[in-house]
Amino acid sequence: MARKLVYAEITAQRLTAEEAKTTPRHPVIILLDNIRSLYNVGSIFRICDAVRAEKLILTGYTPHPPRKELEKTALGAIDSVPWEYVKNPVDAVNALKKTGVTIAALEQTDGSIPYDNISSKNIPLCIIIGNEISGVRSELVEIADIALEIPMYGVKHSLNAAVACGIAAFEAVKACKIKN
Repeated sequence: MARKLVYAEITAQRLTAEEAKTTPRHPVIILLDNIRSLYNVGSIFRICDAVRAEKLILTGYTPHPPRKELEKTALGAIDSVPWEYVKNPVDAVNALKKTGVTIAALEQTDGSIPYDNISSKNIPLCIIIGNEISGVRSELVEIADIALEIPMYGVKHSLNAAVACGIAAFEAVKACKIKN
């Protein structure tokens, strides 16, 4: 039978805030476009910390720090995740494309590939997470290199934005060469 680790045992295995600043990051970038929920954004900060993402880019009307509600959900990840705010997501995507980053819209399209088909050839990778209701806007889907889809086996056609981000981000990290 396993024994649950106590907090001190768990934190002893994690990076410190100072170590996180100098430890190599996975070449995975998360771009949020027009996410309306402060709680989703805070959760995605924590996901980006968990996968040691290269950067989180907040665009459109996505809430960004400093916001008390966001910081409460992020539980300190705002300080451990490199992030930036760019008003226009197309500008951010085009800048990333110029540096050789593969752009992936996490969206259901007529050409989507399963999210678990991400491979090392897609790295470095930027995953676009769209609005909770309308998804990734069409102009971003059109300029993306690929569209990733998470299969839905029930009645609903989508997952919560933060949940979907977590699934895709951890899959992307599996395709990276930097593991620890």
